[in-house]
Amino acid sequence: MKLNLKTALILCVLSAACMREEAAVSDLLLIGGQVIDGSGSEPVLADLAVAGERISFLGDAASAGIQARDTVQVEDLVVTPGFIDMHSHAELDADHGRDARAFLYQGITTVALGVDGGGGSDVASRLEGWLQEGIGVNAFLFVGHNAARRSVIGMEDRSPTNEELIEMRSFVRKGMEEGAYGLSSGLFYLPGNYAETEEVIELNHVAAAYPGAIYDTHDRDLGAAYPSFGYLNSIAEGIRIGEEAGTKVIFSHFNAQGAHNYGRAPEGAALIQEARERGVDVAGAHHSYTATQSNLRSYTIPGWVVAGGDTAMVRRFNDPDTLPIIDLQTREMLEIRGGAGNILFVDQRPDLNGKTLMQVADERRLSAPEAAREILRAGNAGVMNLRLYDDENTRHLAQIDWMMTCTDGRDPGPTRPITHPRAFGSFTKKLKELVIDDGLISLPFAIRSMTGLAADFLGWTDRGYLREGMVADITVLDLSEVQDMATYEAPHQYSEGTVHVLVNGVFSIRDGEVTVELAGKPLMRAGQVFDGLD
Repeated sequence: MKLNLKTALILCVLSAACMREEAAVSDLLLIGGQVIDGSGSEPVLADLAVAGERISFLGDAASAGIQARDTVQVEDLVVTPGFIDMHSHAELDADHGRDARAFLYQGITTVALGVDGGGGSDVASRLEGWLQEGIGVNAFLFVGHNAARRSVIGMEDRSPTNEELIEMRSFVRKGMEEGAYGLSSGLFYLPGNYAETEEVIELNHVAAAYPGAIYDTHDRDLGAAYPSFGYLNSIAEGIRIGEEAGTKVIFSHFNAQGAHNYGRAPEGAALIQEARERGVDVAGAHHSYTATQSNLRSYTIPGWVVAGGDTAMVRRFNDPDTLPIIDLQTREMLEIRGGAGNILFVDQRPDLNGKTLMQVADERRLSAPEAAREILRAGNAGVMNLRLYDDENTRHLAQIDWMMTCTDGRDPGPTRPITHPRAFGSFTKKLKELVIDDGLISLPFAIRSMTGLAADFLGWTDRGYLREGMVADITVLDLSEVQDMATYEAPHQYSEGTVHVLVNGVFSIRDGEVTVELAGKPLMRAGQVFDGLD
């Protein structure tokens, strides 16, 4: 049948109208929320539409004629970008941690891993594993100085030879080539603590060859190292390593440790501010807890005792001439940390978990140093150091415009009834205590510390903000219900008040319930999504 010109024009117009109507139909429409976009700006009442994995509209949906296949009313709720955990130990490779629900319930949609110097050089294979198995949140990696050193010279307390340094440089280069965000260090930990500053600068030069590279550091001495390197000296060293190599710098869980450093956070922050004013791109991240979590060996045994590895350490434990020195120095280390009563075991061994070192020592009728050595003979143990951070220091740092937010946490699963609550409540605790209860910082300022500030530092152009065209990593909160539930006594409790979370446009939490969608993506440097090995 032939069409006359008039009929053809009518069909053409109708077809175009249908195409426009189809194009205007989004997958999801969030109606009537208080939108905080991540920039620090005040909230605005707006609707937000998602098409695929992107934000397709932000504004008045009714006026714009926006329709969606799924419409969710979010009146009286706050809509923010998904939170970015800038220092995390999320166990995404383990079955119990793959869905990252402890993080999702805080509104976290992206985590940084490979931190504290521990990141391996096989970055691509780990990203591939996440791609194949699925992960609950987006994740990116650093390549670690400690890992490089351990792989080349083990636990030796010495400088590398020229040949070994070349091999360590190759380790870092491989990680960077495969998408790592930069070099991480744990200079407080072994074997990183054995390294001179110049060694780390040399390896950071390798990272600096890649645009946007970051030096992420658990610096040498937050105030409780033994022997003391110096709280301020440690910050200056971290800045120097980035400045001389030419990378950005971020200080992990930045704060001052020990009762002797209560109130001293402003001094450390001033060093960073001075560096920023002379052009160094340096910042920090923090959480709101007063306890740390690490391992018994790092908190009770001086580094020289561990040189050469565990076998050498035990040999020194058995040396009657050396033992009195170890005993004395262990006592001095414990005194810095507030005593054996402040060292709480979070180890999976049931005879240790939930007890302090003092309690274990009393049960075994040993001194605290003797008990520590007896435990270490069977292997290192996870511990918390209670009351090591000062609330006033944390409150000061929370008000600084370059301070991001982190958990520094892992959800170890059910094998450890007592663990650090920070994996379950860090972001929520900051919002509840410092914004909602105390009004110390504004909600937009706090949200920026968790979103846009981190995205800018990471060099992202399509995440971290609520704007049209950005990836739909979105958190929706009911401020009247926001509450961190995890405690030191009962840590395995998820945060409340997180109503919805979208990761790459997919509901990971809906109406307060985890959907078990593994919608996270492995991210390479600059936010590029890893799409598989060739």
